[in-house]
Amino acid sequence: MKITQVICQILRIKNVEGKTAGTQDTLLIRIRTDEGFEGVGEVDSSPEVAKAVIDAPFSHMIACGLRELLIGENPLETKRIWEKLYRRTMYMGRRGAVISVMAGVDVALWDLKGKVYNQPIHRLLGGKHHDRIKAYASILFGKSGAETADIGRRWTAAGYQAVKFGWEPMGENEALDIELVRGAREGIGDAAELLIDAGCVWDARTALRRAERFKDYNIGWLEEPLNEDDLDGYVWLRDHSPVPIASGEGECGSGAFRPWIDRHALDVYQIDVIRNGFSESGYIGQRVQENGGRLCNHSYKSPISVAACLHWLSTIKDAFLFEDCVEDSPIRHELTHERMQADADGYITVPDAPGLGVTLNEDFIKAYLVSESGW
Repeated sequence: MKITQVICQILRIKNVEGKTAGTQDTLLIRIRTDEGFEGVGEVDSSPEVAKAVIDAPFSHMIACGLRELLIGENPLETKRIWEKLYRRTMYMGRRGAVISVMAGVDVALWDLKGKVYNQPIHRLLGGKHHDRIKAYASILFGKSGAETADIGRRWTAAGYQAVKFGWEPMGENEALDIELVRGAREGIGDAAELLIDAGCVWDARTALRRAERFKDYNIGWLEEPLNEDDLDGYVWLRDHSPVPIASGEGECGSGAFRPWIDRHALDVYQIDVIRNGFSESGYIGQRVQENGGRLCNHSYKSPISVAACLHWLSTIKDAFLFEDCVEDSPIRHELTHERMQADADGYITVPDAPGLGVTLNEDFIKAYLVSESGW
């Protein structure tokens, strides 16, 4: 079996807003073989940048576009392909955008492998520990505490037992920060779990002050309080904070995660399979568990991303929460025929169909397609 096509499709909704939400556009990666199989992945990055990583022609032996490296390969040899892509993109890759695109390719290859063997990916990864995982509704803050409270009421009424609020306007000033968290707790009530995502807005000492104030509202974790590159700051904060510290969604590949794990920088490591691929996420997850950390997914995109993260997280014995993006976006809910969302009791079910277990809605793709290559 050989790869014959690597297709890129950029999808974008009509009215893109100025907010931190990856559900407004995406890059689909579709890998096809000479035996008629297709695997599907996506990339959580700037779609045009990601597409260029695949489309780029040969420059020299360690600066190649991914399509050129994939055509003719056996798609079932996922580990060897990852190593080839990593080696042959060293001068433009090793971290960041190129690794995130490699991850999208890797997800597509595992989807294809599952379809070839007629097995769900979680079984190919070694087997799932969970049929269902408790989900938390992941949503942005309102503009005020009162608006945030209303958002919280909406999602606990929908059945969620945990809600995470994130990003802007958190970080403008201390009074507003506390107002937002107070409103969040008021909205979801005392019984539900409250998670706070600061969105990389403070220095370490300010973050510690906020953690001490937020403790009064019984938050389950404080996510990304610091710049994603402030490793020393995270190590210090985690040692001093009265609440658990979570991060990791921005990291791409084992090389990026290694110093965070080795230095015990976090309580909760948030792995996004769409930014790491199955091939790397398994290794990263194993290292986190060996060092005593807890694992959760990051997933704020389409049903493809949700399915990928579900397959991986279901293989983690101590998985305790699943990030379930509840943004009201057609890319989040209509890209596949299957609806990948928590049930009325707040749990999300792991797919059992071959591969990722989702099927693309081709009519939706035609309606939202803005650019493509590789046909």
